Parts: sequence; C-alpha cells; structure tokens
Amino acid sequence: MSDGQSTWGGRFTEATDAFVARLNASVEFDKRLYAEDIDGSKAHATMLAEQGIISEEDAAAIHSGLEQIRQEIETGIFEWSASLEDVHMNIEHRLTALIGDAGARLHT
Repeated sequence: MSDGQSTWGGRFTEATDAFVARLNASVEFDKRLYAEDIDGSKAHATMLAEQGIISEEDAAAIHSGLEQIRQEIETGIFEWSASLEDVHMNIEHRLTALIGDAGARLHT
C-alpha cells in the first residue's frame, strides 16, 4: 500500500465518504497493539523464509525494518495516518517505504 490508499480503496470507483473513512479508521485506539503486530509480522516473515516462500535476505530486511519501526514508535517519531485505517496498515506502509519490495512480500 505504498500509495496511501485505504484497504478497500481499490474496490470502489468513488472516493470514500469522509464520515465512513473516520468510522472505519481504528488506528487511534488499536495503535497500542503495535508491539504485537510487529512480533506477529516477524514470526510470519520467519515462517515464509523457512518454507522457501521468501528469501532469507527478504526476511532479514523485514525483521530489520520492523525493529526500526518499533524504535520510531517508541521514541514518538512514527507518523500515524488515519487514512491507512489501522495499526497493521500503518506499519506495513512504513515497512515498504523503508525496505522496498521486500516489505510488500511480507504478505505473500
């Protein structure tokens, strides 16, 4: 989601109504789950590499990028976006910005 598009944005021809976008955005209360989201994504990347679905290099880049994001969140410099709807999409967006295509392969 490197373009900042909402999760469902590609499925509709018209822009999401501002009220609906605010209603769907959960990031303001689920961002407190960032550590669990990062840990789950790291475990998933490890599994993907162990199964030969992504390379060990991709897994290492994903792990490193996620740790950088953890540090950004914990130091208060991470920029949360309600347009990305939730904690997971915010982290995924930042991961892909940091490490490129390997970040997108996390959800292979």
